[in-house]
Amino acid sequence: MRRICICRIAAVMCAALSMVLLASVPARAAPEEIQVYMDEMSKQGEFGLDVHNNYVTQGPAEADYPGGLPSLHTYRVTPEFAYGITDNLEGGLYILSALNPHGGYSIGGEKLRLKFIAPKRSADQDWWWGLNFEIGKLNRYYDINPTNAELKTIYGFRKGPWTVGINGNLDWTVSGPQPEPLSFDIDTKVSYRVQPKLALGFEAYDELGDTRHFGDLAHNAEQPFLTADTSFGDWDLNLGVGKGLTSEGDQWIAKFILGVPIDRLFRHH
Repeated sequence: MRRICICRIAAVMCAALSMVLLASVPARAAPEEIQVYMDEMSKQGEFGLDVHNNYVTQGPAEADYPGGLPSLHTYRVTPEFAYGITDNLEGGLYILSALNPHGGYSIGGEKLRLKFIAPKRSADQDWWWGLNFEIGKLNRYYDINPTNAELKTIYGFRKGPWTVGINGNLDWTVSGPQPEPLSFDIDTKVSYRVQPKLALGFEAYDELGDTRHFGDLAHNAEQPFLTADTSFGDWDLNLGVGKGLTSEGDQWIAKFILGVPIDRLFRHH
């Protein structure tokens, strides 16, 4: 009964939060992280660290707006710190930074997140669902609208060597000089474990448009990735190479996410 109540309360709270914020309008999220959210969580009282890295080898040479950060030949590095509030609730902090095509390094701002994964109803349950809320304040170099937010739904399952994850995302602007309508996108991951510590797969990041042009796929970024997930001891690694399928957005992108066992490293020392 307690687990059911927790799930219902979390769902109601996130739904209410999203309804309140729907009056705001979105900005396209900067690609500081390219990942599909799964059921990984820091245990209660433990810290986690993922370092997101991506580099655009082919894409727009100019920024979307004057004074913005261009995509082409920009290397983004985003440490993501996490802390397990409970075994089903995790807080996170992103620190955005980038090395631009001219060799200049800058820190772009911070984002906070709160992730909930519903408790399992039984020990052998092979599926999960959850929600993630994120809000950030960035400088103009990274986003023309300084404060923006995202509500992400999380669903997935594992069956034998197969893993599937699906995220549905709502993005909006909280404050900024160029607000746009609420926008939608869907992120998908399918992987197959070929060895105990190696899974090969596919990820797709597909913009569905905003409330004015929903479903106009030809004018939204569609980016599939070939991926590999592996581990070395307590360190995890996600590698991917992606290709844009439309003229919108980046055309070729390389990314990797390094999972650092920061809690174990601190406790070891």
